[in-house]
Amino acid sequence: MWLKIYLCVIVVMSFITLLAYYIDKKKASKGKWRTKEKTLLGLSFLGGAIGGIISLYVIRHKNKHWYFVFINWFSLILHFVIGYLIYKFV
Repeated sequence: MWLKIYLCVIVVMSFITLLAYYIDKKKASKGKWRTKEKTLLGLSFLGGAIGGIISLYVIRHKNKHWYFVFINWFSLILHFVIGYLIYKFV
């Protein structure tokens, strides 16, 4: 049960993160107010790493910033480990 809840959180957060990166890219191209980098990185770290990685390589947003690449991949690995621990011990 806990693993299903965790996976649902990951899916929802990934969608929200992907949407946030997409909106930020559109605003950047129009020269409008941008989303703070801390917000985008925080969304990735709090479960949205899959959406962040899709944004980096499909939307090609923030892919030249090493810390975006690092945080998204680190978060993905972290959430795989957390998911495994939930599966194994809960």
